[in-house]
Amino acid sequence: MSSDIFENPVNTREEILAATYRTLRDRGYADLTMQAIGEELDQSPSLVYHHYEDKDALVLACLEYLLEHFRDEYSYETIDDPRERLEEVVDWCFGTADADDDRQPFVRTVLELRVQAIHDPAYRAHFTRSDQVFAETIAAIIRAGIDTGDFRECDPNAVAETLQTVFFGMISRLFSTDADGWAEAVSNEVELYLDSRVYAT
Repeated sequence: MSSDIFENPVNTREEILAATYRTLRDRGYADLTMQAIGEELDQSPSLVYHHYEDKDALVLACLEYLLEHFRDEYSYETIDDPRERLEEVVDWCFGTADADDDRQPFVRTVLELRVQAIHDPAYRAHFTRSDQVFAETIAAIIRAGIDTGDFRECDPNAVAETLQTVFFGMISRLFSTDADGWAEAVSNEVELYLDSRVYAT
């Protein structure tokens, strides 16, 4: 997935979402304000308030936009090379362990927002849906691979949930501790898991 999803906003709504994305990435949720988003837009905060009631409504709209972008990018009417597609998704996810990955600041913020879901039903609903979309995307690729003979007979949903759980466990550790020497070993174990559990050859 492109790391610059908002490179070419086509209307005011997308410009506001792009400014929200950049402000979240640079400042984090705690320091996000409508004023800060207005400054990023080089516009009065009143423009932001005209479209969104408060910062949480805006953050949730931004997260929904990103989720739809992910769904569009990784949804295929036909999957010609299931292994290549699965490796793309796995690389996109586990690539955030790389200290040079430019998505790290935003992924850190998403983890911060997940904490909001403990007490906020709106965030909980979003991340429930987000997890479902992510798992369904992986499961669809695995089903396609089973159909083509590229993958072993396995439970696509169980494999998808396993990969998702490992991924979110990994980013939770990455951004809440000072140790990251284990990340490469975990990525290698994921590859071994796919080789032994999913890939046919």
